[in-house]
Amino acid sequence: MAEQPAVGAFAIVPCNDLAAALPFWQQMGLVQTGGEPSYRILSGMGCEVHLTQAGTGEWAVPACNPFGVFLRTPEVDAIAARMDAFVIRPGGVLRHREWGIYEVGLAGPDNLLVRVGWPSALVRNG
Repeated sequence: MAEQPAVGAFAIVPCNDLAAALPFWQQMGLVQTGGEPSYRILSGMGCEVHLTQAGTGEWAVPACNPFGVFLRTPEVDAIAARMDAFVIRPGGVLRHREWGIYEVGLAGPDNLLVRVGWPSALVRNG
């Protein structure tokens, strides 16, 4: 049976180097499902992330990246293990947060904040 298209709102993330950003998202478990050379659509875990190549001068200071992406998925433990080299330490380590989300914080391409989480109440390992 074919997977149903994801429903919801999805981030469009500007990238200084789109080709260099793809492996980060693919390591996380997303696969390219559409797009063209300057705009890629990645899907998996019931969501999508859209990546776009930033133009010259549009996004030149990754250290000051104001963007963030939150992926809500029950696969938090598996993703945290695959992405260990990108975990923001000490604050981003995998744990239950006071706001009720079991999550990990990752430093993505261009210093993008990527948080991956699932409601604590739904996590079986408690």
